[in-house]
Amino acid sequence: MEYGKLISRSVNIVWQNKFLIILGILVALGSGISNGGGGGGGGSGNGQPFGDLGQVPEFDEVFAGLAVGVIITLVCVFLLIAIMIAIVFWAISTIARGGLIAGVDSIESGEKSSFSQAWRAGWQKLWTLLGIGILPAIPGLILFVVGLMALGAYGGIFALFGEELAPLLGTAGLGVAIAVLACIVVPIVLVLSILRNFAERACMLEDLGVIDSYRRGSNVLMANLGEVIILFLIQIAIFIVLGLLLFLPGLALLICCCLWPLLLVVQGAISAFLSALWTLAWRTWTGGPPIVEKTPAAV
Repeated sequence: MEYGKLISRSVNIVWQNKFLIILGILVALGSGISNGGGGGGGGSGNGQPFGDLGQVPEFDEVFAGLAVGVIITLVCVFLLIAIMIAIVFWAISTIARGGLIAGVDSIESGEKSSFSQAWRAGWQKLWTLLGIGILPAIPGLILFVVGLMALGAYGGIFALFGEELAPLLGTAGLGVAIAVLACIVVPIVLVLSILRNFAERACMLEDLGVIDSYRRGSNVLMANLGEVIILFLIQIAIFIVLGLLLFLPGLALLICCCLWPLLLVVQGAISAFLSALWTLAWRTWTGGPPIVEKTPAAV
């Protein structure tokens, strides 16, 4: 594989087809992504008929309970809204990821492409792409649920048996168990995340389902493992160089909120470039035409 030609062709495709940067911005956006106090001393012996009933403290407790309930409800509503917004952005990002793949493939095949055409291609594969994106998150979700269950069980044992039995289990032992489980789950998540890039291209370019896309992606990965590793290292090197070159400008962009749109454009361009890079590599690995420097037609 001619890595220099692969990189230069990816840069040219993005530069000559600016709509890919808009899709990259959408990808970046998706990645993108709390004892109420009692009353003071009673009025015993003061002759008041209701002095010992504590009516004011009871009212305070009821008011405090209502306030806590309202706060919890508001927090739940805000969390629900935040989750819904996150899901919407994730879906938009997923469509954009598929659109980038389809757009670059069309351009490299000599066909016309545009934002609407690329977006439509990603939209048509939305559910499959969402399934591909969800799969890497399942092991992490299992780890999260198991961790919550373990903490809940430990808390229940402590509440029932107090300090006599809970120390026998030990918080250290609980932490070690969760850490061991994490050591098993995290590599699985990393592998599935790497395979996701290949599975998305199998879905978009070969019209496969979720499981078949992962199967096809893993076959392509294993058949070209050496070149994949080299390309991955090249990607890391590019990130390091870009990080050094853009550190001060990026810091200025972060400080000045008026320049945040420009920061999004930079992130979008990088996302589009990386997508083009791996799409062109996929075409090479799967027997596509060799990479030729040309001026693609764009709309």
